[in-house]
Amino acid sequence: MLLGMMTRFTDADITVVGLIGERGREVKEFIEDILGEEGLARSVVVASPADDSPLMRLRAAMLTTRIAEYYRDKGKRVLLLMDSLTRYAQAQREIALAVGEPPATKGYPPSVFAKLPQLVERTGNGLPGGGSITAFYTVLTEGDDQQDPIADAARAILDGHIVLSRRLAEEGHYPAIDVEASISRVMPQVTETEHFARAQRFKQVYSRYQQARDLISVGAYVKGSDPETDFAITHIGNMRQFLQQDLNERASLPESVEGLLSVVPERRSPDRRKSAVPDPVAANANRGGD
Repeated sequence: MLLGMMTRFTDADITVVGLIGERGREVKEFIEDILGEEGLARSVVVASPADDSPLMRLRAAMLTTRIAEYYRDKGKRVLLLMDSLTRYAQAQREIALAVGEPPATKGYPPSVFAKLPQLVERTGNGLPGGGSITAFYTVLTEGDDQQDPIADAARAILDGHIVLSRRLAEEGHYPAIDVEASISRVMPQVTETEHFARAQRFKQVYSRYQQARDLISVGAYVKGSDPETDFAITHIGNMRQFLQQDLNERASLPESVEGLLSVVPERRSPDRRKSAVPDPVAANANRGGD
């Protein structure tokens, strides 16, 4: 669903989608229902279902990246979506084991971890003044284990990660993005100072509520025990509403930033006027003395 929303609502010139190792029914559903005519009008879809040979799945991922590179070299802003990087790694594992390569980490031969950066590092900016590729790769984890070898390798070579939470999905919170576990390494370089500071404040307040959630649920938390927790309880409703989005709801970056600034008030600096010991130098300066 998230991939379909990105495709329909993106400002990129063209979108390249790679469906690697997915079920055939999901490919048809993605193209006809999720992508739709609006998204398909400026998209290229490469699909290699799960019943294809490992070599076909491997080549499909490479072809998807090559198509994105072609449009980037033409000066286009390209959005590349690949679902999934895990299926690509599994295809390489099948090939490596078939030729006699010994398994290493949880059954994955060393060549798998060599292939991942070779694929991922092909995306990014082109020549100065040229096009660019913004890529999103989905990674499947076994039992939501963040230490899964493919997930761990992907975190090491990508600029950030968006973690989807099964708990949030069960609560009907969509998109089920865990903002505490998600992180971007490039956010400080691509956002305004106020935007970055308020985003950090949002995560701090949200995390404080999650830490006290169990106590609040059973009524064990006493209001006034901690000012930060009281602040989180007051604003958590608006914060949750801000994090949810309908499938057909479009939110531009300026609208999202404006909403973020309104949801979480700026941190108040401590009041220094009630200091018990006055500063004679500051007082003298206020009177205009030397």
